[in-house]
Amino acid sequence: MNQDIVEQIESLKKERNAIILAHSYQRDEVQDIADFVGDSLGLSREAAKTDAEVIVFAGVHFMAETAAILNPGKTVLIPDLEAGCSLADTISAADVQAWKDENPDGLVVAYVNTTADVKALADVCVTSANAVSVVTALDPDRPIFFVPDMFLGAHVERETGRKMSLWLGECHVHAGIGEKEINSRLAEHSNAEFLIHPECSCGSACLYLKPDAKIMSTEGMVRFSQSSEADEFVVATEVGILHRLERFSPEKRFFPVKESAVCEYMKMITLEKILDSLLKNQFKVEIPPDIAKKARRSLESMIAVG
Repeated sequence: MNQDIVEQIESLKKERNAIILAHSYQRDEVQDIADFVGDSLGLSREAAKTDAEVIVFAGVHFMAETAAILNPGKTVLIPDLEAGCSLADTISAADVQAWKDENPDGLVVAYVNTTADVKALADVCVTSANAVSVVTALDPDRPIFFVPDMFLGAHVERETGRKMSLWLGECHVHAGIGEKEINSRLAEHSNAEFLIHPECSCGSACLYLKPDAKIMSTEGMVRFSQSSEADEFVVATEVGILHRLERFSPEKRFFPVKESAVCEYMKMITLEKILDSLLKNQFKVEIPPDIAKKARRSLESMIAVG
């Protein structure tokens, strides 16, 4: 880590009353300088309660949008405007509106990995950590449109027994983690606990490969590995999580299912870009007030669960 850049960032944070929020898929050095590191739910909750005047979001664009929606009076900066999300890009507000027009009594459940205008049309937002709890609590007599991740949606259907209309979207990183990679890594570490993110493409097949697989969010993986008596873990998600897993459980060993499971959008955020963001007040994330007001309602419903 470049100590000079780190010192400049720390100084600017104090000067501007700023906080750095980072997702668990960020570069190691970005996680290390952040004031809070977590999954989408944890980051949303932290953004909602912070007293900082400036939020630098080390994550992808929809995450920074979420922070801006929850903090209308604060400055939210994203260090690189090109840090997008392949999953969020699979669906538009027009797609959601078309379903709503055909299902006037329906409920739209939007994964947090969506743009602000999609969230504005949703009845509630969810993360991988609380999607099952949220859907369980919804009116059983109303149809549900779950967007945009089809693999997370299928997981929620299995857990709740609730049939939903699923949008056929996927995260390009998690979609690339399948049975072949999982079989190979589990064969190498047969005694390891198997932790898998519900966005992974193998879906229910993973449960047949390893019936005791732990399907959970990245934050769930961190908590579980800390409390587990196991010494080894095979991990199926973006490899950035390994830094956090190893940090909290340094005596344990973690093996990624796929070494190349890297989100190039997450990795666009660097220390240099964080410094520039604080120095130049770039790039500010602003949401149209009418969109923000509607999206805030669905996000606050998400934060209240679990």
